[in-house]
Amino acid sequence: MRNFRALNVWQDAMKLVKEIYLLTKALPQTEKFGLISQMQRCAVSIPANIAEGSAKYSQKDFVRFLQIGLGSSYELETYLVICTDLQFFSKTESIKVLGKVQLLQRRLGSLIKYYNK
Repeated sequence: MRNFRALNVWQDAMKLVKEIYLLTKALPQTEKFGLISQMQRCAVSIPANIAEGSAKYSQKDFVRFLQIGLGSSYELETYLVICTDLQFFSKTESIKVLGKVQLLQRRLGSLIKYYNK
């Protein structure tokens, strides 16, 4: 088993969760059961899957959960683009958060490659 709390990628994913929760407060209440819910679920899914995977004994299982977390990050990125296109967020806000999501994606991808060796 791995200590997920010691993984920088998990720590960064936790910070992203907070940021997404704060960001989604700006969305219209009509999106409460749409974009708000989906974005928050995706964000929470990333560190949750890293944590769940770290409890698996096999490296293959750990990687599978990292991949699920990576998939959630791409889903989150899509919702951020949709919100930007609908002008729910400013370009500046969007670029800042998208940059953090994309950095997390690269780091998760690198971790997956490392464990697949």
